[in-house]
Amino acid sequence: MPSACDPLIEDIEDMLSSGDPTPHERQSARKSIIPRARKRKELLNNEELQADSLIPGTQKVWIKTWGCSHNNSDGEYMAGQLAASGYKMTDDPTEADVWLLNSCTVKNPAEDHFRNSIRKAQEQQKKVVVAGCVPQAQPRMDYLKTLSIIGVQQIDRVVEVVDETVKGHSVRLLGQKKDGGKRLGGARLDLPKIRKNPLIEIISINTGCLNACTYCKTKHARGDLASYPIDELVERARQSFQEGVCEIWLTSEDTGAYGRDIGTDLPTLLWRLVEVIPEGAMLRVGMTNPPYILEHLEEMSKILNHPRVFAFLHVPVQSASDSVLMDMKREYCIEDFKRVVDFLKERVPGVTIATDVICGFPGETEDDFQETVKLVKHYQFPSLFINQFYPRPGTPAAKMEQVPAHVKKQRTKELSKVFHSYNPYDHKVGERQHVLVTEESFDAQYYVAHNKFYEQVLVPKRLEFKGKMIEVYIYEAGKHFMKGKPVEDSEPFTPSIAAPLQKGEVSGLMQERVVKGVRGAASAPPDSAFLIGSYSLDKDVLKRLGIGLALAAAILAFIVEKLY
Repeated sequence: MPSACDPLIEDIEDMLSSGDPTPHERQSARKSIIPRARKRKELLNNEELQADSLIPGTQKVWIKTWGCSHNNSDGEYMAGQLAASGYKMTDDPTEADVWLLNSCTVKNPAEDHFRNSIRKAQEQQKKVVVAGCVPQAQPRMDYLKTLSIIGVQQIDRVVEVVDETVKGHSVRLLGQKKDGGKRLGGARLDLPKIRKNPLIEIISINTGCLNACTYCKTKHARGDLASYPIDELVERARQSFQEGVCEIWLTSEDTGAYGRDIGTDLPTLLWRLVEVIPEGAMLRVGMTNPPYILEHLEEMSKILNHPRVFAFLHVPVQSASDSVLMDMKREYCIEDFKRVVDFLKERVPGVTIATDVICGFPGETEDDFQETVKLVKHYQFPSLFINQFYPRPGTPAAKMEQVPAHVKKQRTKELSKVFHSYNPYDHKVGERQHVLVTEESFDAQYYVAHNKFYEQVLVPKRLEFKGKMIEVYIYEAGKHFMKGKPVEDSEPFTPSIAAPLQKGEVSGLMQERVVKGVRGAASAPPDSAFLIGSYSLDKDVLKRLGIGLALAAAILAFIVEKLY
């Protein structure tokens, strides 16, 4: 930790000169730091070698992420950049030299865990870098004062921030990225990343949102809507499949609002993505608020019926009372929500609608709450996130007259009881379903798969099933899952077009994935497409990169010559 007399550096530019390497240059030459370290070891005497641990890029880093899938995607990008720059990522916080804590500001408990982790790191004399929505929204909090901060739009500069933190400096990067005065969607999508699950790619399609909900702190951190261009998103998906991914999650603060700032919309993006999804691989659409999906219901029903798209949509209702929704500034009424649900249930048979409810919002009466109870009883949502209201500092709702704590707790308990009174999957026992296997269960006893409706199906833990589409017979159903037995006369189908990356392997390092057998590509005719590693380079891709086929072939020939 920096001492009390150490200066606080408000921006990394205060320390960097124009001659220093950019983050992109460091990522493109990930091994450059290693020879430099070896050279110094050869030149220094034994006493000086003890200072070697202060060379940035040689330390171990532990990353902890709280919150949504958008936050998890940011954490994966930060891990990838640090690993590409020479840092060693570790799952053991005790052996790490640096703790990178990626926070969530949605609820008080999440921020409490974040604050406690900072305290624990300081007690263990760890270097600390904080990221995510908490420091972005409240950088002047007392417990953050001496810490290095990475803003939510600055994750592409994590290597620089960690470098300076290792040296003992405190660096804060909280600015917004703009192009010609227009706010950009955040860090580049082609940055290196380490996927938490090599089979699942999380793609943020936009940052921020158009709403101004009175209870929301995330808006303070993520800001207004800023969408990524469709071509960049499609290219990111294509690259993911070339790295063995078989499932893509689209995420943002509101996927339904995608494109409104750049003259397009969510269905247009989804139809483009469907074109690059391999057979057997699946796409999951993220959370969308009711106002921004209403005008797209017809197209969304067609997309959700597509065989390579999960028939699943997360549409938060928060309350079934119009007066509460008005106080929340949710910009829809309960009839709008019902229209979305009813339309999709009619046009997409079996569709899963997940939703959120806040219990005890300021001003919520008992009658208001009972309207929400009736809604849950009517629709029997298979996936329901019940949240007790927490006033977040700096939000309008925090200044409203609060519902007593014991009432909030009682309502949360009552709604939870209603939710657990029905079993949504009992009628599916005896069915044969095709499921995509992507994860391991928490108890490590099963593999976790999902069917077309993104319902969780536990299957036997057999290695040949991982990353495969298999057919199962449903023999048991619980509240949150089903259990499936593989159908004997059915063969597992492999949706991946390439072998998945190993756990912890960095995605996006194209030059690291050149494979044997490409020697003849250098002599390919001008109209041909050829492979570099698992990347298929055709004329259109090369044109976007500004590289001709002849030059690409020459580069490939040079790489092959050096390798062989």
